[in-house]
Amino acid sequence: MKINKGYIIVGLIVAFGLIFELAAHADAADLATTLTFNQPIQIPGQVLPAGTYFLQLADHGSAQHIVQIFSSDRTVLYGTFLTIATERQEPTGDTEVTLAEPEAGGPDVLVKWFYPGRETGNEFVYSRQTEKEISQDRQQTISANQPSTFNSAAAAGN
Repeated sequence: MKINKGYIIVGLIVAFGLIFELAAHADAADLATTLTFNQPIQIPGQVLPAGTYFLQLADHGSAQHIVQIFSSDRTVLYGTFLTIATERQEPTGDTEVTLAEPEAGGPDVLVKWFYPGRETGNEFVYSRQTEKEISQDRQQTISANQPSTFNSAAAAGN
């Protein structure tokens, strides 16, 4: 039985294409996003210093919205958070976050995170007291290209 080298080459190209295609969708599946904040930012249970962070869905196969926040190099997990699905009017091609600027001062609060091209995002869950304060605070939705840098003081002035 004689095997044509052309068939082998075509088979390898198809196999490589399939592997490449799976890898190309890896970030979209877990909605991986890198965000840079120029000032400290409050997340549920803690305040993160100014810096770059990596957000992703923890279980993209689940109906629940579980978000993990890591250091930029993904070596430190700052938290795993159950979030509430939230909708926006129209998806954009950019990452969007909603920040609340506390009236009493202190760091801005990360309220929502939307992945580019998605109508459904993730609203972080806070204690009842913090939720009450957030509802009274000025909220600003910021849209930026990835990697995203958010300067909450500049955003508040817009």
